[in-house]
Formats: sequence, structure tokens, C-alpha cells
Amino acid sequence: MSELVLHPDEALDTHLAGAGYVFVAAEAMHQGLVSAGALTDWGDFAASWDALDLDTYMADGGRYRRRRHAIFAATADGAIRRQPHQAHFQTLDYNNLNGGIARWFSPITDVIGDGDSLRTILRFCHGLFGGLAPEVRAWHIEVHQFRIEARPGEAGQPTPEGLHRDGVDYVLVLLVGRQNIASGTTTIHDLERRLLGSFTLTHPFDAALVDDARVYHGVTPVQPLDPALPAHRDVLVVTFRNARAGG
Repeated sequence: MSELVLHPDEALDTHLAGAGYVFVAAEAMHQGLVSAGALTDWGDFAASWDALDLDTYMADGGRYRRRRHAIFAATADGAIRRQPHQAHFQTLDYNNLNGGIARWFSPITDVIGDGDSLRTILRFCHGLFGGLAPEVRAWHIEVHQFRIEARPGEAGQPTPEGLHRDGVDYVLVLLVGRQNIASGTTTIHDLERRLLGSFTLTHPFDAALVDDARVYHGVTPVQPLDPALPAHRDVLVVTFRNARAGG
């Protein structure tokens, strides 16, 4: 496992550029985010996961995933603008379970999309990923709110497609919360699928950052600790792709 405290500021850039991934513990990630902006609506931001809609596209028949989705565009001058709502599409090469079709998910609400927390997260990512790829002048950004639910007899699958890449340039996975669940361990593998590291996002603001071209990632199923109580894992996933590279 690789754990990083964000001192000095350039250490995160250096680590991600070197290893292709990094686990950032909650305190360090929170510090990095507040350096990029405010998180004044974090309580409402986290509570919005209670209003996600069921993902009905699951080819495995599962009913354990809820989500909302939004598209943003960013330019080298720092401007980040929300785009008209669009489908989420992955090829079968990157998602052999649910790829190959346009999937329309409920949009992230305007209140959350325009709120301080999400805008700060996007600024943080833009600064980090833009610094690692200064030649990119325009980014296509997708934002996903995910809730993975676990029930007796039906484990929740954070990555039902298995070990995978997303077909983008960079990925942030930010834990918003977890309730009454065990496991959910993230594993990172090289392009020959050899294990490089593993860690579990356990505290709000724990995060994984991934150079998608260089590593595969996956997450083990989550199961309820107490089968009589609700159990879920809430994450925000943000992907950045060079908007001028096609795809």
C-alpha cells in the first residue's frame, strides 16, 4: 500500500507520475481539497447519495448499484463548465459486462453540481491532472455518484466488470461514506495484471488516484456486517480524458 501526506505540495504529482497510482489518506486528501476551494456544503453533498436512482443496466441482473452522472468540460485556463446531459458509454474492450451501449443515468442535481464541494473536487483534479499532462488543452470530465448496497445473500459489487481500466487518462475515487460493510478492498495491477498494491477506503475523504493508461484497478465485493441493518459504500468517481484525443 502507498500512503501519502501532501507535504510538500508536489509530492502527490511526483508519486502519481512515478507509480501510476496513489492512495491518499483522508487527512491528506482533505488538506489537498481545501487548498483548491471550499467544502462548505459537504454535509448536503454526502447526504445526496441517499437520493440516487437504481442502475438498471446491470447485465449480471444485480440490483445493488445506485448512481447519478454528469459531464463537465475543462480548459487549460482553469475554466470548468457543466455540459448538457449525455449518456455514459464504454466500449466492450473496457467494460465487458455493461459496455457497448449508451447508458443514460439520472443527472447529478443542479444543487450538487453547482455546489462548493463538487466544484472544489473538480478544481483539485484539474490542477493535478493538468499539471501531469500540460499538453492537454481541453478535458472531457465525467462525474459519477455511486452507492453500492450489500444485502444478505447478495454482495455488492463495486466493480462488477472485474479488474479493469476505464478508457480515460486519470481517475479519482473518493470515499464519501461507508455504513455497516466489510471488505471493499481496492487492488492495483500493472498492465500484465500483476498485483502492485492494495488498500481499503475506510474514512470519508480517503481517495485513490489512478493513471488509467498504466494500471488496472478493481474492488472486492462488500458484504453487510450486520445483515439486519442497511449496508452501503458511497463513492464519487471522477474521470478526466483528453477531449481532443477522440474516444
